Amino acid sequence: MEKVTILLKQHVGGPDKPIVEVGQRVKRGELIAEPDGLGANIHASLTGTVTDITDKAIIIDADEEQSKEDYVHIPDSDDYLTDIKNAGIVGAGGAGFPTDVKLSNKIPGGYLIANAAECEPLLCHNTQVEERYADQIVRGMKYMLEITDAKVGYIAVKKIHHAAVLALGKACKNEPKIKVKFLTNMYPAGDERVIVRQLLGIVLKPGELPIKANAIIDNTETIKRIAEAIEDRKPFIDKDITLDGRIKERSTVFENVPVGLPAKKFIDAAGGYIVPYGDITVGGPFTGHTGSETTPVTKTTGAFLVGMPYPQVHKKIGLLECECGGQEPRLREIAKKMGSEVVEFQRCKRMVLVNGRYRCSLPGICPGQADAILAMKKKGAEAVLTGTCQD
Repeated sequence: MEKVTILLKQHVGGPDKPIVEVGQRVKRGELIAEPDGLGANIHASLTGTVTDITDKAIIIDADEEQSKEDYVHIPDSDDYLTDIKNAGIVGAGGAGFPTDVKLSNKIPGGYLIANAAECEPLLCHNTQVEERYADQIVRGMKYMLEITDAKVGYIAVKKIHHAAVLALGKACKNEPKIKVKFLTNMYPAGDERVIVRQLLGIVLKPGELPIKANAIIDNTETIKRIAEAIEDRKPFIDKDITLDGRIKERSTVFENVPVGLPAKKFIDAAGGYIVPYGDITVGGPFTGHTGSETTPVTKTTGAFLVGMPYPQVHKKIGLLECECGGQEPRLREIAKKMGSEVVEFQRCKRMVLVNGRYRCSLPGICPGQADAILAMKKKGAEAVLTGTCQD
């Protein structure tokens, strides 16, 4: 029997409120939790019995026999935005902002942009989606153009993803309002402000959203899920993920896996660990966080990456924080696991405080860091730990 852990917070906003009870039978696709304020509907990803409800999750013991094609459909509707809301769709490639809220903005004369950058190193599931589901992505964009009144849709992709470029180009060949546009092959090309800067020539200030440039951006998996909701009445219950690192089958993509299944299930399915191995990172190597074998897939999970054991450096170390990479808590966690003593902390000179959060003033264009390095050296740092972007 498969244990499914459906987290109640898989989106921007507060955790959802469960609408089921312990002992209740639920079907795949059935609504099990609703937002209390900003948030998104959450549905059962597999058929089974609710065995526990905590303040963080609904636990389901899934039946041994499942049908991925059989699920509870979202209610019938004549409104695309209502379909998206009912399906519980959130941004599948970022923080999980509710998609119906984002698309409620009308942008006549504006730009609808599909983020096809596949920005983080090692991740490859979005590129595979673009290769295999290009027609579906373009159909999803057409629905979004109608919802938002945007004048044109751009698919922002790197030239290095040749198969995806060809598939997307073919899919929008007869769509005059949808065009493929190229991004620079660097990190973080998928950052929304970088996309706006490169495609529209508009430099957004730290904290400004694409809507300031009369643009709306969603990643390609999110758009795939929009098409599913409208065409197949399917709620957001499956996720595409990448498995990589110290596993026997590297760069493995799992498409449409039920939300709530644990990382270990996919590590085993990818051949198991290569010994020695270290931490499991949830998400990309730059912006992900440390997880475990029991960490469940959510609507925003991009990857499970199995690392090498941390080298034991045993040095005095300085930390350099960049918005595009690991933030201070993660850098300190890594330094501790390396057996190092943190003697100084600095931020990239481009980082500015906006609404209580440090943000980069020009992501993707790295400045020199001589002042920060010299400050670390004065404090006795023998090495630097950082995760910066690149131009």
